[in-house]
Amino acid sequence: MFSAKLILLSCLSTSILAVAAGSGPLNVQSNDAYAGGFDDVKVPVVLGVMSRCSDAVLCETVFDRVVERVGNKIDLSLAFVGQLNASDPDFGVTCKHGPIECAGNVHELCAIRYAPTQRWWSFVQCLNFKGKDEIGRPETALQCAKATELDWENSGVGACAGLDGSGKGEEGVRLLQQSVTSAQEMGIEKSCTVVINGKQVCIHDGEWKKCEGGHTPKDFIRQIEEEYNKLNQ
Repeated sequence: MFSAKLILLSCLSTSILAVAAGSGPLNVQSNDAYAGGFDDVKVPVVLGVMSRCSDAVLCETVFDRVVERVGNKIDLSLAFVGQLNASDPDFGVTCKHGPIECAGNVHELCAIRYAPTQRWWSFVQCLNFKGKDEIGRPETALQCAKATELDWENSGVGACAGLDGSGKGEEGVRLLQQSVTSAQEMGIEKSCTVVINGKQVCIHDGEWKKCEGGHTPKDFIRQIEEEYNKLNQ
């Protein structure tokens, strides 16, 4: 399976080629690291994030190392921090970093909804590599979809988020509202909050906080392994 470094280098290569001669599809991570036993119980892992938040980018970079090792033992998802706002005309949500962050959140949620884990995770890593200030822009989403071989037009992702990349697709907006509600129900207030098997185990908010079990990839891997063994005794 390709590491985050190779994924990010691939995205960079795609950006360079796009300027020179038009970008082409790149290889993505293989399925092997995500293929667990048919009967095993996966550990639910949730990252509470905001797509244009530097803490989220750092957290997701750390977790790429975790996914490499135990991707076959986890059920990974993202929950987005925001506030429901019925008066917001486009998203019905107020995002801390503005409407463009809401669009970035929708891009990622629609990828999660319609793509297998290894592909949507690669898509998120590509967005992060582009830089947090580029996340939420239509061109960034479309470029990363192409770089990670995420079929924007035919997989359902584009219809969900908006084929033009606006992030304002009806289904995507609904997913964002549901995600914000879910994050609130889980007590997630900070981006990034790591939740393993229903328990908040670590927060990065300017610095690592409330991380009794540690905050390195090795620490998260150990905690996931422990929960996996409990669930599959």
